[in-house]
Amino acid sequence: METVTFDTALGVFGLGWTELGIARLQLPGLEADALAERINRYDAKPGAPTRAIEALITQIEDYAEGAEIDFSNVPLDLQGVSAFHKRAYDLLLTIGWGQTITYGEMARQLGDVTLSRAVGGAMGANPIPLIIPCHRVLASDGKPGGFSAPGGALSKVRMLALEGVSVGTPAGQMTFGF
Repeated sequence: METVTFDTALGVFGLGWTELGIARLQLPGLEADALAERINRYDAKPGAPTRAIEALITQIEDYAEGAEIDFSNVPLDLQGVSAFHKRAYDLLLTIGWGQTITYGEMARQLGDVTLSRAVGGAMGANPIPLIIPCHRVLASDGKPGGFSAPGGALSKVRMLALEGVSVGTPAGQMTFGF
């Protein structure tokens, strides 16, 4: 896997790809050294972006500036991802800009409302956040719920705000202006 880091209006992102597609994305929030270490784990190494990767970087930069971007057609490399997680990610790719879905609704659409926690697990294990838009999955009360990226639920709220979605403030945290 080859990787690259790049700066955006939201901060520095990390991106990893193989010949099959995007395999890893690191959201902003880590110090530069920690981000580089995380994106380059498991034998990944910095590489030279192809034209397709450069185009995707431009799309991510545009997203970070508030442009409506549809990542649903980006080729993905989900080797090693469980069948259930792949099904959850496929469903999530249908949730577009400015839309949200709850963990429970995803579970229902995947065949069993009792799978809500499994959906949460899939979102927490998402190797390609933003492109597989796990930030669009909310708790049943409309609050953000969890988010495993740096910054936690506040990062999720910030990403949704870029898309024009206002959600409840995470417990114990204050809102902030844009």
